[in-house]
Amino acid sequence: MYDIELKNVTKTYIGTEEPAVKNLNLNVNEGSIVTLLGPSGCGKSTTLRLIAGFEQPEEGSIALAGKTVCDHSTHIPPENRGVGMVFQDYALFPHLNVFKNIGFGYKGKDYNSRVKQVIESVGLNGYEDRYPNELSGGQQQRVALARALVRKPVVILLDEPFSNLDADMRVQMRLQVKRIIKEAGATAVFVSHDQKDALAISDKIVVMNEGVIQQYGTPKEIYQYPENKFVANFVGQSNILEGKMNKDEKSVITNIGVIPCNHTHGFKSGEEVYISIRPDSLEMDKKGSMTGCIKETIFTGESIDAVVEVKLDDGSKQELLTHIHPEEEVNIGDTVKLTVLPHFVAVIRHD
Repeated sequence: MYDIELKNVTKTYIGTEEPAVKNLNLNVNEGSIVTLLGPSGCGKSTTLRLIAGFEQPEEGSIALAGKTVCDHSTHIPPENRGVGMVFQDYALFPHLNVFKNIGFGYKGKDYNSRVKQVIESVGLNGYEDRYPNELSGGQQQRVALARALVRKPVVILLDEPFSNLDADMRVQMRLQVKRIIKEAGATAVFVSHDQKDALAISDKIVVMNEGVIQQYGTPKEIYQYPENKFVANFVGQSNILEGKMNKDEKSVITNIGVIPCNHTHGFKSGEEVYISIRPDSLEMDKKGSMTGCIKETIFTGESIDAVVEVKLDDGSKQELLTHIHPEEEVNIGDTVKLTVLPHFVAVIRHD
């Protein structure tokens, strides 16, 4: 069963020519975590606001848990949609303590027991009497999430929830928020422009650009097998080369040689394509078919990101980004040999 269904949804803001969201179709499975990922102005926040009911589309329909909440003749207001919202700035009431912030607006007869239950689920036992200014950013975020959960919503919507956290806290909160949502059995939709957030927390990712879904898939599918140049360049880093599908339809003929691919997206022999080679698929190998010179290096801790300039048969040069194991000793000017592994190679559209 789908908890969220968007069918042919279009939204154009007054005073703009181009729609913020164009003919968008999206289904979100019950109990899953989905992230709307893309650059500023891509339509992800508009999509979230449409689901919440803060905006109304001029075309299309939206259903939550099988119930139509918006179409040409229906518009159920936000407070009646069964949606819990976690805003970017958490929107906590400074004059209310943790217990009252979480319970704000909840009218159930089990008010005290329900609030206590949610406080325990988000790990805030002992903080009930504290006020927002006495909490860390991560604790404030958990209060906001608890307030969204207390009403047992059909869907939880989170707008850039990690943007106000420092790097270390961000990593911790990705794990905690994912655990809390999964334990609650909730369906959640995140908005983010940060690929690391999306890859870490999501069951599925919706990559958006200019109001259109570019790709919808698992984090692994999005990273390993991008469908077009935008996804390949926006999610992670990639080497994009032009080429032509080989006769075997399992490899691509490029200016650096014939590149094996694990995923060809159904392209046929002879078709002109682009090929996305993640830096993870370029490996230093003494028997490698490509020879190049290291031009730049950046030590990240997890790897050495190196730009290798490969000489081609026609005398031209091609720069490739590769990730080298951090224990390797490499320096600018070194000559290295590279092999392309097929694991993170995908054929993408020539457009």
